[in-house]
Amino acid sequence: MTAVHGTAIDIPAADGVADAYLAHPADGNPHPAVLFYQDAYGLRPHLRAMADRLAAAGYTVLVPNVFYRHGRTPVVELPDFIDTGADPTIWQRLGPILDSLTPEQSRRDADAYLGWLAASPLAADGPVAVTGYCMGARLVLRTAATHPDRVAAAAGFHGGMLATEDADSPHLDAGNITAELYFGHADADRALPEEQVHRLEEALTAAGVRHTCEVYEGARHGYTQADTPAYDRDADERHWAALLSLLKRAF
Repeated sequence: MTAVHGTAIDIPAADGVADAYLAHPADGNPHPAVLFYQDAYGLRPHLRAMADRLAAAGYTVLVPNVFYRHGRTPVVELPDFIDTGADPTIWQRLGPILDSLTPEQSRRDADAYLGWLAASPLAADGPVAVTGYCMGARLVLRTAATHPDRVAAAAGFHGGMLATEDADSPHLDAGNITAELYFGHADADRALPEEQVHRLEEALTAAGVRHTCEVYEGARHGYTQADTPAYDRDADERHWAALLSLLKRAF
């Protein structure tokens, strides 16, 4: 297993300074870069562990706090095991923060994150990949669409609200995407009902985007997050296999 170095960093961003976690092989050499978008619970030990695992596979991984406008990590104090069923106040505190992140803000932030990676000696020259979870899958779609010259591969897992009927739904920009995409949908996900699954597939196909969309049967929304009740070990390992396969094709 490749030794990994992880550190906290700050990124000058659109509306302030975004704190972030950077993980990379400990050899100090440049490696292909992966921009890793959080779920709604934010940058925390589990996401750092996921970034470390990805870095151990040979990548430089940047995990920004996309809620930096509301403060540094932890933006909301969370227990080690996050169970919103047992404590509904968690979502009551997180919901307004999540809802406040606009598409325009996320696009400007992506400029900053990708710019930081382009300047980093730890990131190899050339294209990058993007991966994201839950709300992060929406940011993946937006980043791939607004930076087609930079993003070679993009993946989203148990994403929500990817293809709504809103005028700013992320699937509407599919025509700008040149990356290869992979989506691993949760089964019977209220955040991504069947009509949105079909709408996303149709938009990507119509735009000629190379893509794979799969529904992980029996897996709940949040199936990769081991610090929540939704975690599903089999679905999580399937996600890792799909993500690493995508990255190997991209780099």
